[in-house]
Amino acid sequence: MPPWHPGHSPMTHANAPRGLRLHIGLFGRRNVGKSSLLNALTRQQVAIVSAQAGTTTDPVEKPMELLPLGPVVFIDTAGLDDDSALGDQRVAKTRQAFERTDLALLVTDGAWGPYEQGIAAAMAERQTPVIVVRSKADLPAPEVALPPDLPVVAVSAQTGDGLNALRHALVDHAPADVISQPDILGDLVGPGNLAVLVVPIDKEAPKGRLILPQVQAIRDLLDNDAFCLVVKERELAAALDQLKSPPKLVVTDSQVFLKVAADTPPEVPLTSFSILFSRFKGDLLSQTLGALAIDTLRPGDRVLIAEACTHHPIAEDIGRVKIPRWLTQYVGGALEFTTVAGHEYPEDLSPYKLVVHCGGCTFNRKAMLNRILQARQAGVPLTNYGLTIAYSLGLFERALRPFPGVYEAYRAHRGEGRG
Repeated sequence: MPPWHPGHSPMTHANAPRGLRLHIGLFGRRNVGKSSLLNALTRQQVAIVSAQAGTTTDPVEKPMELLPLGPVVFIDTAGLDDDSALGDQRVAKTRQAFERTDLALLVTDGAWGPYEQGIAAAMAERQTPVIVVRSKADLPAPEVALPPDLPVVAVSAQTGDGLNALRHALVDHAPADVISQPDILGDLVGPGNLAVLVVPIDKEAPKGRLILPQVQAIRDLLDNDAFCLVVKERELAAALDQLKSPPKLVVTDSQVFLKVAADTPPEVPLTSFSILFSRFKGDLLSQTLGALAIDTLRPGDRVLIAEACTHHPIAEDIGRVKIPRWLTQYVGGALEFTTVAGHEYPEDLSPYKLVVHCGGCTFNRKAMLNRILQARQAGVPLTNYGLTIAYSLGLFERALRPFPGVYEAYRAHRGEGRG
């Protein structure tokens, strides 16, 4: 297999979750060759190609393996100059893709004007690196000055010229924190040490398998040469009694925080999967401080509950039932809750007093960080499912102690830091 072969590698990252993949967005006007470029890079007919402008409607996502970057997702988008009857909706979908893009390919057939400048500016706001791709390099093009401050690669999807240079540019400009994924919990446990994972098996647990954060946590521990013991909440106390020495960390599903906290000795560090994913996918410190806004909530305030994935809610759904119940009990009066899922997310967050977001296991980190940034720009605190549950149930400080830096920053913010 050639070193730049982009095909799936069944022994490595072929089944890597989308949230762990580098998201590469293709943006530009209609008919500049975005879909042809995607097909050439993947060596597959991923996107429909036509001479008719506006062929691509909704974003097309193609997970693949691109060595040496590893697992990536290419996002082919509709042109931002779409003035058709459905153009506004297509452009809105394209702009949503801005938020989950780690690295942008700004495709132009030689033109450079307001559309291209607007894309470059939007990416600069999000601190997203941009590579300008001069497409259709085998054809004559108008002499237009492309921006000197952005890398430019000339490519022909028809002849293949420039594709290797583009792949090298992808490696050179991919964000370092995406290429080098942080640990979920392996660094908190360490080689040769034990973590106990508490995994309830209830109506929300998929039959025959575990949910994604639990699977990823187990794999992360194995990658870090740590030991892993997986139990249900009812077996935790008995499992701890059988250990010769206490575990380095206990991690629980947030929904059984109270029982697990009662059964875990106070000297044993305890946190939740959701809080681990706040650190892994988002910004644990800002979401920790965001949770303090729970104390400012008053009956009648509006709270946005945001989930990264879409699923059919059950009777005791965590986002639609349990968190609203716990927050209402904590506040002592009815709150107004709005729930959104997937990529649907309000552009205007100002009506809300608080945003409570899931751990984002199906998102890439860029998408979560952009939501945190959007909330900060709107002046609306944003926190996380696990942090909200721990705060509402009086377990907040205990859940933060496994993260000394965040815990000390939180205490300093509360005026309890070391004097």
